[in-house]
Amino acid sequence: MGINTERDIQANLQIGPTDQGMIRLFIEADGIEIPMDFDPEEAEEIADEIRAAAQAARAVKG
Repeated sequence: MGINTERDIQANLQIGPTDQGMIRLFIEADGIEIPMDFDPEEAEEIADEIRAAAQAARAVKG
């Protein structure tokens, strides 16, 4: 499965700071919970990648 493979799965995504100074991405789907913690610098890098992907997606849509 790759980035372009569509799946019919619904998931809930929550993003926020933890009490330990980390940024948590919390994904929940089909009874599975995935907490992913990042330090603020890593979170900013991820945010940059999301912005770049959004820009690239806009270019594809034309």
